[in-house]
Amino acid sequence: MNTFIHLFSSIEKFMEQHNLIPDKSTIVLGLSGGPDSVFLFHLLAPLHQKKLIKLVVAHLDHEWRPDSDQDIIFCKQMAKKFDCHFVTKKMSDSETSIKFNGSKEEYARKMRRYFLQSVAQEYQANAIALGHHLQDQQETFFIRLIRGAGLTGLCAIQPKNGLYIRPLLQANKQDMIDYLDEQGIGYLTDSTNTSDDFLRNRIRKHILPSLQQCDNRFSKNFQRTITQLQETEDFLEKLTVETFKKISSCKDNSYSIDLAQFFSLHATMQHRVLVYWLSKVNVQFTPSKRFFNEIIRFLKQPESKTHQIHHNWSIIKKKKTACINTHNNTQNFC
Repeated sequence: MNTFIHLFSSIEKFMEQHNLIPDKSTIVLGLSGGPDSVFLFHLLAPLHQKKLIKLVVAHLDHEWRPDSDQDIIFCKQMAKKFDCHFVTKKMSDSETSIKFNGSKEEYARKMRRYFLQSVAQEYQANAIALGHHLQDQQETFFIRLIRGAGLTGLCAIQPKNGLYIRPLLQANKQDMIDYLDEQGIGYLTDSTNTSDDFLRNRIRKHILPSLQQCDNRFSKNFQRTITQLQETEDFLEKLTVETFKKISSCKDNSYSIDLAQFFSLHATMQHRVLVYWLSKVNVQFTPSKRFFNEIIRFLKQPESKTHQIHHNWSIIKKKKTACINTHNNTQNFC
């Protein structure tokens, strides 16, 4: 029982530290029925019963298994027990432009986000709560390491990112399972979570146990490293915002950058400023080294030009400045 007291105490401290659950907020909880989301549900449901928050339970049926309808019934009954709103949808019924990109795991992640954000919009929610825990953090770090991510990517999962909050991010999964088992709280086990078809599963089954076996300090020291990386990222993000303000000008909510000042920056800061600039004007893009090198090459050209990067937007270079123009509406960020 002392383990569980410590578990809940550390989660509560983590939530307070990052201000994840303000009073009177409306929270959408992504409930798969697995132990992670079930534990999170039982953490938040008492707050709903006390009317400190409003909890909306959302379940997306991926339809990966013939018996997935049983998952809907399980989640619906759990929500009903605590008098929570329940919303569900089958992935095949979702009307979205999201296309399958060859990765079943990535496609499902995007569809979940689309579904949860739709529910959040419908209920005017303040946040979307997900059950990611310490082992998810570790798995994400190694997935991104394998894929060649930079510092921002290696920071892995943030406690708070836009609407998304992750109260369990420093909690150990086995501690949560032990609590559910001792309390007699049921949860679902998804057979796809053990399949070696998915990179995340291979890391979970083979890499992480080996690292823990090599040194039992792995989990504790890993968390320390992630914290240091995230603190560094936070500092650099604040520096990026300050730098962008210094080298940009704003007129009618439109931003242009001074190219001489931009190219006086370190290459790393140039990259970060570009990401911030594009994000600030709501340009949708997939970050890659090739993508940013293409923009840099264009901006270095001496003549005034327009370079179309995407069918919806272009970068316009005018002598010593550059701005962004979107084609899908009348906005011009020059």
